[in-house]
Parts: sequence; structure tokens; C-alpha cells
Amino acid sequence: MPEPATPAPETGYAPVNGLQMYYELHGAGGTPLLLLHVGLFDIEQQFGALIPGLSAGRRVIATDFQGHGRTNDIDRPLRTRDLAADVIGLLEHLEVPKVDVFGFSVGGAVALHLAVKHPELVRKLIVSSVSFRPDGDRGGNAEEVAAMTVDMIAGTPMEQRYLAVSPHPDREHLQGLLDKLGGYDADAIGWSDEEIRSIAAPTLITVGDCDMVKLEHAVRFLQLRGGDVNGDFDGVPASQLAVFPGTTHFFGLSRTGLVQDVVTTFLDSPPPSGWRPVTN
Repeated sequence: MPEPATPAPETGYAPVNGLQMYYELHGAGGTPLLLLHVGLFDIEQQFGALIPGLSAGRRVIATDFQGHGRTNDIDRPLRTRDLAADVIGLLEHLEVPKVDVFGFSVGGAVALHLAVKHPELVRKLIVSSVSFRPDGDRGGNAEEVAAMTVDMIAGTPMEQRYLAVSPHPDREHLQGLLDKLGGYDADAIGWSDEEIRSIAAPTLITVGDCDMVKLEHAVRFLQLRGGDVNGDFDGVPASQLAVFPGTTHFFGLSRTGLVQDVVTTFLDSPPPSGWRPVTN
């Protein structure tokens, strides 16, 4: 028997901070899961393979950031705090008071910002392939992005997708997006240990074993969230770490079955009895 067709999502545009911010709504039920993509990707490229499984039994909200996918660009740099403000505006437009958040790279930085600065919005937090301070990165990725030109990505799925769906589908605007990504959060200092400890939401950290994020940084992230304990005696912590084998930054969510199992298991699990945010 053929697999049943995935229902078409409800789509729309939210007027937010000068943007017409594109969004999709999939599935129904439970706390909505908000998906936030990496720079230069969009909903389909980042989460297209995952959405059918993630939306089985839960509402999924996916959105394209400023200048990405079907969302227009404006005269504003790309910064985590601004993208987070856009997301807050989208949730207000949709009248959604609380979400689970799953963000990758740039999207992970935005998810982390929401959890630190707007804890009332976030029930559970999934941050993938992102450091909480610049010294957690191996280096190289930012320099490569800063030097990127449209000629370097000519014929790639990123270029093809941009030209197919963008409100301004030309190479000049695409180069403008690359330039903005090259300067993304250039002066950011990240979050302190105390700020990471203070996050109220149970947290799942995912990273590739050959990602741009150092593995020791991911472990430190876990420790600050109350993990890295002997679970047989101390109990399994509410915050967890998944390291995907043979996985780079660019292909961080490519192992669909593995990612879906890790993410849905985390989302569906109740917090351990007696769980409370880390405070020391």
C-alpha cells in the first residue's frame, strides 16, 4: 500500500517589523513545536523531511526568517535579537502563548535567545549545532560565509530554492543576503554561564561529531543545564545531549530517522519528578 499523502499545510504571512513573514502550520494537538532554520536555508530545505514525522500528533509552526525563503528582506542587518523579535511578533499574530522550540544554527541562536530572554514563551528547548559563546566554535565557518559570493553557490540547491520562492528572486538580492550572513552577530559576546543555568525550559542539545561546535563546548552546555551525571543513581536529567555520528554542521539534520526519534522522544517525555531549573 502506498504511504498516505501528507496533508497540505495552512500557510500565511504575518506583518511583523516591516516584514511579511511567511509561516506554515502542520498537524494538530499538544504544545506547538516552532521550527527555526539555519542561515541560507528555509523551511523546506531544513525541515522538509522531518515535518511529516514531527507533526504526527502535534501542531508544528515553521517560518522563514528575514530575507530567507518566502519572507522578504528589509534594510536591517541579520542579528539574533531582531530575528527573535520577529518570531515573537509571529507568535502574537498566531495567538500562540507558549511553544516548544527547535532551532538549528542561526535558528538555534534565536531559540536560545527566546529561552533566556522570554522564558514564558518556551516550554521545551532544542538547540542544534550552535554554541552559547563564540569560543565554543572551532572556527572557519564564519570566515567562509563572510567570503561567500553568488558565483560560489551557483547551481546549488540553495541558489535554486532562493530564485524559485523568494519575493525578490535575483542574484543581486541573494548576494545581499550572503553579505548579511557574513556579518551575522559579528559583535555578539554570547551568554554567561549564569544565563545558561537560569533557562527554565528542559533543554536538548544536538551536535554533529564533526560539527563547527566543539564537543567539549556541547558537554559544558549540558553541564550548565544540569546534565552529565550518573543517571543510574542521580536520575536522568531533564536536559540532554545527542551527538550525531559522522555528521558535519552542514548536514546536521540529514539523518532524518535518528533526528526525529531523538527530538520526539525528548518532546514527549515528561520532566523527571522533582525537576526544577538549574540555579547554581
